Amino acid sequence: MDLPGLQAEVERGLGLADDELRSFFRSVRCVPRKWQLHPWGDEGGGFWVVATHRERALWFNDIEDGFNVSSFDRAGRIPSDQYRCNQDEMHLALRLLRDGQGIRLGPPRPVDA
Repeated sequence: MDLPGLQAEVERGLGLADDELRSFFRSVRCVPRKWQLHPWGDEGGGFWVVATHRERALWFNDIEDGFNVSSFDRAGRIPSDQYRCNQDEMHLALRLLRDGQGIRLGPPRPVDA
């Protein structure tokens, strides 16, 4: 999917979201960028990430034609064990991002003393 197509999907999803969810998106959105997710995203140069929140990314899987939420370990890369092939509409995946559901969060990070 190209950037204009992605932006249309995001706008369509926001049109189906309530005011609270749209407000949440405004607080976590990012400039859409392709992030690496080897090997699935290699052919297309990665998958479009449209928002991040608490070390989780909301991204569009153009292979499955749907939005997903995955944990990430650094900006620009989603680990391969976080590949998701959901076919969720944007507003549904955005709710998962907000609520911390639908993903494996992993162990908490150690607190610096």
